[in-house]
Amino acid sequence: MAEKLSGTRDAYGETLVELGSENRNIVVLDADLSPSTKTILFAQKFPERFFDVGVAEANLVSVAAGLASAGKIAFASTFSVFGVEKTLNQFKQSVAYPNMNVKLVTTHGGISVGEDGSSHFCIEDIAVMRSLPNVTVIIPADAVETRAATRAIAEKSGPVYMRLSRPKTPQIYEDGYKFQGRDLKFEIGKSITLIEGGDVTILATGVMVAESLQAAQELARRGIRAGVVNFHTIKPLDKEAILRAAANTGAIVTAEEHTVLGGLGGAVAEVLVEEDPVPMARVGINDTYAESGPWRELFAKYGLTSADIVKAAEKVLKRKAK
Repeated sequence: MAEKLSGTRDAYGETLVELGSENRNIVVLDADLSPSTKTILFAQKFPERFFDVGVAEANLVSVAAGLASAGKIAFASTFSVFGVEKTLNQFKQSVAYPNMNVKLVTTHGGISVGEDGSSHFCIEDIAVMRSLPNVTVIIPADAVETRAATRAIAEKSGPVYMRLSRPKTPQIYEDGYKFQGRDLKFEIGKSITLIEGGDVTILATGVMVAESLQAAQELARRGIRAGVVNFHTIKPLDKEAILRAAANTGAIVTAEEHTVLGGLGGAVAEVLVEEDPVPMARVGINDTYAESGPWRELFAKYGLTSADIVKAAEKVLKRKAK
């Protein structure tokens, strides 16, 4: 059966419209990219609550902070590379430090931006944003989870950074936020165990959750019981789930569409080295800039496929056996 594909940014735009109908305090801002970020859907429905600041991303965040200070729930969107790298000082000083109710939701994260090229790739945003006090950091795994996450961050007071993708990616959850018939609940700071494992646990985030599920299937064919846990929230990090995985399997693999420096892998390593060191491997982009090309080909070239996760799992299992 062909995999079902859906767009996280589409789900975001559609959910914003639903939220706008439910809460008049919700306002949406963009930086001249609303057709791409899908905030255009909100603009069409609620033009009086939509603000396009033009190609001025620093101003995007500053205006959002001002609206939040007046009691609004401000969603600000642009591409990840612009939303993080061109607004860091404004986000730190005007949003994170004063703990403003701004939701910076960026699209086109990672290298799945594809043919837009290296100048538009953003592979360091999680490391940057999780280092800021007061900031919640979220990467949904698919469109279904994006809907749940968008609603959750609208209800949460305080700064949030949420990263979405450009392409349509594999949908792993059933409509209504279910997995293999199980009803799930999206809770900020709580991971979701998709598969229980006895030999190794794969901790994944974003589009890499789908790759991890494929890897678990291949590992099962090789007689290896691999668990898969979706870390949709990078901060606050679900430390209990990390330590439980370490205790249950004694071997950890992390998988993310981000540099291996400072993202999910770095966060998990920080917990393990202090609490329960076990063999661990990080699947991510290995401290290099990627080039332009179709996103699935880029994933293969830069080590972000299910096959790369399988290799990493086998590697940590060899260390575990020593």
